[in-house]
Amino acid sequence: MTSAAEVFPVPDTGAGEQGNALYADIAGLLAGGIPDPPSPVLMYREDGHALFYDGQVNLLFGDPESGKTLVAQAAAAEALSARRRVLFVDIDHNGVQATVYRFLDLGVPEDLLADTALFRYVEPEDKTHLRAVVADSRDWGPAVAVVDSVGELLPLLGLSSNSPDDFTIAHAAVLKPLAMAGAAVLAIDHLPKNPENRANGPTGTAAKRRAIGGVSLRVTVNETFVPGKGGSAFLSINKDRHGGLRRHCPQEGKEPTAGLFQLDSSGFDMKWTVKAPQLGDAAKVSGVPADDLAALDALDPPPKSVRDVKYRLRWRSERATEALREWRSQRSRGVSGEQGTTGGNSVPMFPTPGVGNGEHATEQEDQ
Repeated sequence: MTSAAEVFPVPDTGAGEQGNALYADIAGLLAGGIPDPPSPVLMYREDGHALFYDGQVNLLFGDPESGKTLVAQAAAAEALSARRRVLFVDIDHNGVQATVYRFLDLGVPEDLLADTALFRYVEPEDKTHLRAVVADSRDWGPAVAVVDSVGELLPLLGLSSNSPDDFTIAHAAVLKPLAMAGAAVLAIDHLPKNPENRANGPTGTAAKRRAIGGVSLRVTVNETFVPGKGGSAFLSINKDRHGGLRRHCPQEGKEPTAGLFQLDSSGFDMKWTVKAPQLGDAAKVSGVPADDLAALDALDPPPKSVRDVKYRLRWRSERATEALREWRSQRSRGVSGEQGTTGGNSVPMFPTPGVGNGEHATEQEDQ
């Protein structure tokens, strides 16, 4: 029979002062006075407060094309422009050319991108390659490490994307070591398609929430990002371990808004800002997959009723009802210019067919 000592042997640390090496030096920590609680230091809003923590794993998650990678790249561009070291781990196969062009568009000078002492890009071929990058980062010490994306990280390591335990392994092997090297880790993840799970966060939410030492932000499209024009997205706090960001946000709803990320790509360079949140800015957390909303967007003429959606998309009643309700809500929501839309009034960008001029659609009419 295996004994406890065999499973977990206790090392001989010696006596007296040698044993102190096992524990944190609290006296040394307090010698200079009570330390300030951790505060975000990356990606500053217009009001001077930042979003992401140094030396911690931060998470950005949302639907495809919601702007997750854009937000991470803008944060990395901010760091590069301040001559802080940036590592970009591209497991999502954005490509080195597209990534470099994006940083150039965001105003990062060519000489900074070409300097391997400041910027390093890698599209790891396999887990051996990735582990070598992580090991190198311990010595190099990047200030920011973008990992795009967690959904591709686990298969690269031979792990399951649907297993919380496997995520814990990936976190210990890649994300945590990068954070311990001093980096503000910006890990990018996707939302599940299951409507019941989307409101909680990405797949394996419990394990991922436990592993976040910084902030976890949900990215929700406000205005669709269009090349040559721009777009905007709400950033909502799913978790803030230290509370350094949350204390500077209006406390409304389950996931208070951390800011509105706005991108203007109509000029020669991309210009981005993060607008400080105001009461009433909270983005609605929808359980409807973005693919369903996109399918309704693609209908020509636009859908008129639940019956119309069921017939044209071959969906069941529940799916058609939920999707149409959310589609109408998003497109009839009056978002003022102060919240980042191109218009300065509250006229819906996509008026709901059959609604207006005194007409009101009801659930009974939709059926």
